[in-house]
Amino acid sequence: MRYNQLGRTGVFVSELCLGTMTFGGGEGMWRQIGDLQQADAERLVGRALDAGINFIDTADVYAEGLSEQITGQALKNLKVPRDKVVVATKVFGPTAEFPNARGASRYHIIDGIKASLKRLQLDHVDLYQIHGFDPATPIEETVRALDTLVRHGHVRYVGVSNWAAWQIVKALGIAERLGLARFETLQAYYTLAGRDLERELVPMLQSEGLGLMVWSPLAGGLLSGKYGREQQGEAGSRRTTFDFPPVDRERAYDCIDVMRGIAETKHVSVAQIALAWLLHQRAVTTVIVGAKKIEQLDDNIAATQVSLTADDLAKLDQVSTLPAEYPGWMLTRQGEARRAQLEQVRHPVQR
Repeated sequence: MRYNQLGRTGVFVSELCLGTMTFGGGEGMWRQIGDLQQADAERLVGRALDAGINFIDTADVYAEGLSEQITGQALKNLKVPRDKVVVATKVFGPTAEFPNARGASRYHIIDGIKASLKRLQLDHVDLYQIHGFDPATPIEETVRALDTLVRHGHVRYVGVSNWAAWQIVKALGIAERLGLARFETLQAYYTLAGRDLERELVPMLQSEGLGLMVWSPLAGGLLSGKYGREQQGEAGSRRTTFDFPPVDRERAYDCIDVMRGIAETKHVSVAQIALAWLLHQRAVTTVIVGAKKIEQLDDNIAATQVSLTADDLAKLDQVSTLPAEYPGWMLTRQGEARRAQLEQVRHPVQR
């Protein structure tokens, strides 16, 4: 297990992060995603920690708070030292039917951290993330509220999830201008079948020094190896009951065909190829993996041992690369000569 720097902080996190969306169940889509109760969840947490995973991600809306509750109790029951694990949670979604029990307002953020800390049985969380963009709240209000939590010691670092590049950069500018805590991470969707964030978000992350936490790295199970043009998964599986995130199926099946060939050559699962590809991407800090069974988690962990050759990566890139769009193709065309100059400086020719 490798450990990567979390954004510009001095904290290092495992290249795999244990996601807890399958904990708790509850009603509606949460039950469809997973309904692991305390004992089974503890076995997953224990196995993850034993494998070297030191990063756990949850959210206040997962299973309507049960995920945080089970996660906190698992850490307590397993007697996990607080400095052994980096705990991340999120705020934004509705936690009650009241008008203000949602969003990224100061009102909801401060109420949210108090409730999350109580469920997690912790005195602080290491990374507190805004789970989505709130068009009703000024970005400055959100940034100021998060800074308050950092100053009070309830939160060590702050991050964001599912924001556009311009929104994140605006928040970073506000934080720098006012001397406030800045976003250190982005949690975003990224897979071989969905490389959209490479257009704007990846260049922004690399420019501003934010870490990337990848959610749904198997595209909601679509890249698990259980699906293909002739395979639609078992009845009751994640994709058949909760078809998310949106994916271009034909494009995904093309990717799966190539992944399956590489997996067979290496005698590993298709899922491991999907995860290994992400772990080979320079922009990725950590990949969030969730599981319902120990066997699934073990298979995911094994992806850290899969090495992809230059030929493997080229085949995967060819089948999954994004179609050219403006202004991307123009930036590439106009900047080609200057990039070549940079390469000569960074890698001078030996004489």
